[in-house]
Amino acid sequence: MAKRPLIEKLTLTEDASFLARTYCTPQFEVPWHQHLETEIILFNEGEGTAFIGNYIGHFKSGDVFVMGANLPHMFQNSRAEMKVSATVIQFTANFWGTLFLELPEAKPIQQLLQTALQGLRLEGDCLYQLQRLLPQLENAQGFQRIILLCQCLQQIASTRQFVKVSTQEVKSLNSKQRERIDKVYQYTFSNFQELIALNTIAGIADMSVPAFCNYFRKSTKKTYIDFLNEVRIGYACRQLMETQKNIEAIGYESGFNTLANFNKQFLKIKKINPSQFRRQYSRAVTAALAPTQDAVRSFE
Repeated sequence: MAKRPLIEKLTLTEDASFLARTYCTPQFEVPWHQHLETEIILFNEGEGTAFIGNYIGHFKSGDVFVMGANLPHMFQNSRAEMKVSATVIQFTANFWGTLFLELPEAKPIQQLLQTALQGLRLEGDCLYQLQRLLPQLENAQGFQRIILLCQCLQQIASTRQFVKVSTQEVKSLNSKQRERIDKVYQYTFSNFQELIALNTIAGIADMSVPAFCNYFRKSTKKTYIDFLNEVRIGYACRQLMETQKNIEAIGYESGFNTLANFNKQFLKIKKINPSQFRRQYSRAVTAALAPTQDAVRSFE
């Protein structure tokens, strides 16, 4: 039976009010989970697929995401043997006292924590600043930790250089509703490569098919079939980037029963076809390696 997300509880040292720690595989590999703390995560190494609320997308080294309180999430590395390293910051909304966020000067931070309930992916100069600031938090001592965290939050709140990634309304779900949708998510993540009939997934939610379809759309702002296809296309993208398998084989392995449907859904979600996606990725890798290759030649 599918399980609800892990409720993660932090263990803090007696001289720390929030967590700032770097995790590497296998400690990094946490299943679909949620927690009361807001989380900022910087990926130092590795790549894979991010699942945040009802968002499914790629993450890579250098990316920074912000997840608000109780927003379910999971990050899966691309390959079992791949090393993934991430600096994780987690803090409750009242760790600095119950009145801090009521100060007029803290209003932008309060608004940011509310916006983060949709999950944020940082961009532009803000991303570069966070790449510099977040690693310092792990080794900072005393009040300097608070100052650095405030600098990070101020940078995000003032520049607003982020994209909201999830349309799932976290606060609108009561505990029973959340448990139901989380069971659906976990079952989908575990079985997307197989045929998932609507009556099967509706049974996981203990609902009739019409009631489930209406419930899922209302809860996630998308149909279940759209969500399932996004999971499958996310997996297909990793296969296109990391293997030399032919496109038809990848389509079947991702859970699609025909090549035509795989191409159709890939184009719908990624706006390009699988072949173009693979070529674009190959060109991007070549371009990224070019400066290193030029530097090597300069020493020859």
